[in-house]
Amino acid sequence: MPPAVDTHAHVFARSLALAPGRRYAPENDALLETYLAHLDAHGLQAGLLIQPSFLGTDNRYMLDAIRLAPHRLKGVAVVDARTNAAELGRMAQAGVVGIRLNLIGQPLPTLEDGTWRDLLGCVRELGWHVELHVEAARLADIVTALQPAHCRLVVDHFGRPDPALGTADPGFRWLLEAAGDYDLWVKLSGAYRNWRDPSGADARRAAELLLAHVGPDRLLWGSDWPHTQHPGVTYAQTRRALDDWISDPALRQRILVINPRSCFGFQGDETP
Repeated sequence: MPPAVDTHAHVFARSLALAPGRRYAPENDALLETYLAHLDAHGLQAGLLIQPSFLGTDNRYMLDAIRLAPHRLKGVAVVDARTNAAELGRMAQAGVVGIRLNLIGQPLPTLEDGTWRDLLGCVRELGWHVELHVEAARLADIVTALQPAHCRLVVDHFGRPDPALGTADPGFRWLLEAAGDYDLWVKLSGAYRNWRDPSGADARRAAELLLAHVGPDRLLWGSDWPHTQHPGVTYAQTRRALDDWISDPALRQRILVINPRSCFGFQGDETP
């Protein structure tokens, strides 16, 4: 039986070496046992761990977590463009299913050069996806640049529209209109990174638009635990938010169970 999946969470410890040039440092630990307890408490069987930006390309802590709970966890790594096929293959055996480009505050990579072409070719051959964390204003540029690689694309956190513009953000509108032209999925996650509206109306409207334009088959949900830089947010709040955004239980079931199976290969027995 396919599991219900949280498709966006992080695990780390403050004692780990942090990457140079990081945007911030974590204030608390986010330990595996705490995360698994959250899954259990909310009726979720599996999780997709995302390598946090402040650890750079050192994915060892995330890989160790997957090794300790292989039936429940998969991962998305951050890698150097020069990472070779053999290393990517070892990551795949360890439970990795994609790479993340976290481009918030960072320049877009030069995807047309040979190093990136080789990496993306390996990603495609492995059946992995490319996860994009980037401001909505730059989505069109990065998605268009990735098109020749023919990789599945997963957009984080509603597409990160400008909070001042909300669903009127031109980049968000581009995402709505262009979604049908690409193998592109969107995570309903991290709404508090885009909007501070306590009523949740902004996120609800964005979810309605994504449901209508991206479609129910390509939406995913993630808790974004441990909600870095937003210490007042709880796991329970993020799980309840999905019920508010998607009122139809059958659609929620698709988002929590069916879509993670299609996009990431969650089957119910995740042993690498």
